[in-house]
Amino acid sequence: MRRPSAGLRRALVVLGCLLSVSACASMPDSSAPQALGSLDHQTTSAAPMPPVAGREPEQLLLDFMAATADPSNRHQAARQFLSPAADAQWDDSASTTIIDSQPNTLRESRSGDTATYVVRARRIGELAADGSYRVSDGTLETKIDMEKIDGEWRIKDLPSGVIVEQAAFAKSYHRYSLFFPNLTGLAMVPDLRWISARKDQLAQRLLGLLTEGPQSALAAAVHNPMGAPVALRAPITKADGDRDNVGVGGGGLSVDFSGATALDPATRNLLAAQVVLTLSGADVLGPYLLNADGKPLDDRYANGWQHSDVEAKGPDAIARNRVGVHAVRDGSLVAVTDSGITPAPGFFGATHTLQSVGLSPDGQLVAAVAKSGRPDPEPERTLIIGTYDGQGFPVATGDTFTRPTWPADGSSAWSVVDGDRVIRAVHDRTTGNVSVQDVDTTALIAAASTSASPRTPITELRISPSGARAAIIANGKVYVAVVVPQANGKFALSSALPLAIGLSTPAVSIDWLTDEKVIVGRDGTVDPVAGVLVDGSEFRAQTSQNLTPPVRVLTASPDQEYVADSRAVLELTRNPEGREDYWREVPGLGANAIPVLPG
Repeated sequence: MRRPSAGLRRALVVLGCLLSVSACASMPDSSAPQALGSLDHQTTSAAPMPPVAGREPEQLLLDFMAATADPSNRHQAARQFLSPAADAQWDDSASTTIIDSQPNTLRESRSGDTATYVVRARRIGELAADGSYRVSDGTLETKIDMEKIDGEWRIKDLPSGVIVEQAAFAKSYHRYSLFFPNLTGLAMVPDLRWISARKDQLAQRLLGLLTEGPQSALAAAVHNPMGAPVALRAPITKADGDRDNVGVGGGGLSVDFSGATALDPATRNLLAAQVVLTLSGADVLGPYLLNADGKPLDDRYANGWQHSDVEAKGPDAIARNRVGVHAVRDGSLVAVTDSGITPAPGFFGATHTLQSVGLSPDGQLVAAVAKSGRPDPEPERTLIIGTYDGQGFPVATGDTFTRPTWPADGSSAWSVVDGDRVIRAVHDRTTGNVSVQDVDTTALIAAASTSASPRTPITELRISPSGARAAIIANGKVYVAVVVPQANGKFALSSALPLAIGLSTPAVSIDWLTDEKVIVGRDGTVDPVAGVLVDGSEFRAQTSQNLTPPVRVLTASPDQEYVADSRAVLELTRNPEGREDYWREVPGLGANAIPVLPG
């Protein structure tokens, strides 16, 4: 199989983003979700400033809400604004609600020494106690009572939970990825968390979260080598045993686990991978000396593990394109090579009936949606599975199919038939036989009466490279669901989380950049292509330079992105000189071609 040209392998650099309140207001599509924070932030102050003397109640209330962004010592900074009785009663652990900007404070009543205010704001997210984030929408409204104590206004009564304004949240919290192996152990699945911690406390906090395990929605799709009976045996130190400023600057880390001596070698390696990927991704520098009851976890790495020792299981590595760029053109599968456009060998390159194609990550298998050629009222489409350079065989029929998608292990091709029936075509590489299984979507759409649940028709479904999640477009809205194995060998989709709430136009296409981020294409001329983090906490519009909307379909990998718009297939080009990125036409494909990357 031909390799893509060097120009088609330019690295895609994913940046964190922090949008100020004024920037949010200037967005052309102001209802779109915004990024919560950047990857560089200042550590929360250990000595919070006391309330300003003589503050009027309205301003004191806003000062209190700004202080709630600092969670240290049970929100010590915010508790200074409370009366002694309110301080004793306030349950700051009940919930954390992120709002998009400074709230409106409406005075309901005020006398000489008491006042009541109604606080209103637009909610954009909820933060769980374990740091996991969930997108939300709607109006928050709550009532707060205030009183004067020794001549100063203080909050007398307030509801449980914390309300944090977006920009203040971004100054105190930082997004990190915990890593847990998928059920095959072939790939690490990111579990995004938002944490506020000093740099010298970060390693201990992250490893503590790893021992607690994945967030509940993801638990059925991963396993945790760091779970019981494995535990941290002693405090984490620098590699030389120093306990001061652990994780700050160089010096590496030394971690000792109890219970790890009973693990088999493969599980020990998975434990090492999740630790090293989690810490290195948080800029806690190695080498990482990992021990089991005082002895090296693996004698080969007695002097410490490095990121390079485990990066093959990381989200970028497993999602990388290894088979080149292809396209469906004039109903045939073609390869895009340095020498031009060439038909794929075998059936898929010879037929002219194809409408969409999914390539297995190793490039050996093809799943394609083709015209059935049957007269009415027979189904119009056929799902065909076959080898890249050989024959294809029909395995299912329907009036519509979503474009097929494969996880990184290449075990099965997934598609949605007629908008509501999810299937996976399982290919036995030993015998060549293909069996079609229905995927249980009961939990996916069980709560269809709520606005946060997917509604059919499902027009796009893409399985993440690790196979642990599925990105879905249902009724024009974007969701991420968890892929849950069943005891009978089949699968289910559950725990759907909405992403990109509030988009002003329907989403039409979606694909995985890595297991941490999806790329979404939508109708209209405003931000037709954008990246969205898997927890919904960041929405970053991409350049539209040279695009001619509407976007028809897109496909992505960590180092490549392609879009088919109204006139051509285009590749995203990162400008090496720092100027604006732009889309560049792929010559020879024409106006109606559909780009294809593996996965």
